[in-house]
Amino acid sequence: GICMPPLFIRKRYADTSDGELLRKFGDEGDIAILGQLYERYMHLVYGVCLKYLEEREAAKDEVMNIFEKLVTAVPQQKEEIVNFRTWLYVVTKNHCLMLLRSRKSETAHTEAMLADPTFFMENSSEMHPVVEEEDSDTERLRECIERLKEEQRACIRLFYYEGYGYRQISENLGMEEKKVKSYIQNGKRNLRICMEDE
Repeated sequence: GICMPPLFIRKRYADTSDGELLRKFGDEGDIAILGQLYERYMHLVYGVCLKYLEEREAAKDEVMNIFEKLVTAVPQQKEEIVNFRTWLYVVTKNHCLMLLRSRKSETAHTEAMLADPTFFMENSSEMHPVVEEEDSDTERLRECIERLKEEQRACIRLFYYEGYGYRQISENLGMEEKKVKSYIQNGKRNLRICMEDE
């Protein structure tokens, strides 16, 4: 989580404007200064997250994640930040919308995977999907993906969920294409076993 700066630092900047704190963070790169600035608007960030995500725990988590995002976003965008509060509001809103979109697309992709009869087959000659279609399958598939070894999981996610090809995945993960193919094949086999293994 975030370590909030000690009290003496907080006091020191109590009267400093947002703009000055931004400049100071830009010059010194001290995260405590950014923490100080962020603290002024944490309630705003939490409010926006709660509005979009509709769950308190999720909103709290994102307040932390957004702070981590700012550590890189602020230096990259400092030229564009005219009003920190307004900028932070937009960043927060976009962050939440992206989260919601990825949750949605994850469900959509999972459903597409389940609906694709070839997914659970070793090869096209076995023309019967192993899995009977039910709602619980979506949940089951997600659990099975979570159980895969890390490399298999990463390759399966990029291949099926993000629609990447072998070459893109191998560049992305820094591994040979042969490896990617075998992780995907083994991942599919493990998923099939896991799905049958009710």
